[in-house]
Amino acid sequence: MLSKEKINRINELANKSKKYGLTDKEKQEQQELRKDYLKNVRKSFKNQFKGMKIVDPNGEDVTPKKVKDLQKEDEL
Repeated sequence: MLSKEKINRINELANKSKKYGLTDKEKQEQQELRKDYLKNVRKSFKNQFKGMKIVDPNGEDVTPKKVKDLQKEDEL
């Protein structure tokens, strides 16, 4: 999870960008923070998929192959 300080900094830069604009250094910092944020979101989303199991009304496991493959990666 992204630290509270980084999230606050993302919000500070977004607000400053709307009101006054950003310096080149701040724009670069903002891009790096966004990259970290998106990386974290993708990782979290992937972990949710790894814990997923789909069962049809007959009680059979119909979890998609891609999800099963992700789950097997963790077992190794």
